[in-house]
Amino acid sequence: MLHRSFSRFFAFPILCICLVACHSDKGQVKASPSPRFHEEPKKFGAVALDFSDTTAPEWQPIRKRLDSFYQVQVRHGFNGSVLIGYKGHVLYERYFGLANRESNIPWSPASASQLASTSKTLTAGAILFLAQRGYLSIDSPVENFIKGWPYKGITLHMLLCHRSGLPDYTHWYDNYSRDHNTPINNEQLMAMIAKFRPRLEFSPNTRFTYSNTNYAVLARVIEVVTEMPYPKFMEEYFFKPLGMNHTFVFNPATGYPAGAAISYQYNWRREPLMFADGIYGDKNIYSTVEDLYRWDQSLYRHTLLNNATLELAYGPCSFERPGIKNYGLGWRMLCYPDGYKIIYHNGWWHGNNTCFYRFIEDNFTVIVLGNKFNKSIYHQPQAVYKIVNGADADDHSAGAEGAD
Repeated sequence: MLHRSFSRFFAFPILCICLVACHSDKGQVKASPSPRFHEEPKKFGAVALDFSDTTAPEWQPIRKRLDSFYQVQVRHGFNGSVLIGYKGHVLYERYFGLANRESNIPWSPASASQLASTSKTLTAGAILFLAQRGYLSIDSPVENFIKGWPYKGITLHMLLCHRSGLPDYTHWYDNYSRDHNTPINNEQLMAMIAKFRPRLEFSPNTRFTYSNTNYAVLARVIEVVTEMPYPKFMEEYFFKPLGMNHTFVFNPATGYPAGAAISYQYNWRREPLMFADGIYGDKNIYSTVEDLYRWDQSLYRHTLLNNATLELAYGPCSFERPGIKNYGLGWRMLCYPDGYKIIYHNGWWHGNNTCFYRFIEDNFTVIVLGNKFNKSIYHQPQAVYKIVNGADADDHSAGAEGAD
């Protein structure tokens, strides 16, 4: 039976080395000097999704338990979509509630939702894609890419693993601008950093502190290196090649496209756009559970990123604090004493809450997207793990909840 064989996989975790620091000189393709970007978009064909096991008899008892679980979640306010995948098979996929309440449009496979900080996995992937092909080195300092950059010695690697010391722009923007409501773009944010030089929170590479500024800067680096707007680069080199046909970078100037899931607070109130809604890289990618699963599966197939690059991305980089939680290059992770590792990223922006959990040893994935504020979403992967694995299974997902 499928769920029994799956449970057996969890009994024999690989020995992932979680006590070795993430060194940026391992698995890194360096270019000196870096060539001008000239890559042609690849046509891999869409990452096909296999739904064959969704009707398998041995899966039905678990599907029923998952249905019961999500009925409770809906009663507690969950409004969104969920996909559970195993080795390329979509084992469970459901849509609950409304993507657009004003127009009474229900959630569907085409309902693209704000990924919030889960967008960082794709931004990091784009940087590593360019590094793998020799267009940049992640050991290079930011001043090599961004004119007027005021901080010396902060490398792309430090941005990727949140060890730069850069303060989060969402916290300091109001100190320098009275206009909180007009969206700005990444280039304008870089100009503000160059002009006002917000004080670093700590000396670069001395500790981990999560900061959205890091990924806004990385998105701007992508634009400088490729000489393309970040939304266009992501569409041509990531979304289209992987068949992520409902995925896009949000543009506040054009607003929500037809069919997109609108962001709501818990009381169905929309939040107005504000300055940060024009900044991307740290957030602002909209996608669906099926498209995110294509991104997930492409990593196992090395469609865009090779194994050496992924090992670098999945390597924990911060060891100042004890515990199983860590951060690699664009991914949060849980490194357990028995060697088991979970790669994941959550997100929260306005009324959107997202979960993207990857039990990489087993190629088992839980994706949850919500467009009506509900923090309990962050506990769903742990519950799903137990439903699939059995209540007495080792709960490797414990401790992973959190906004982003």
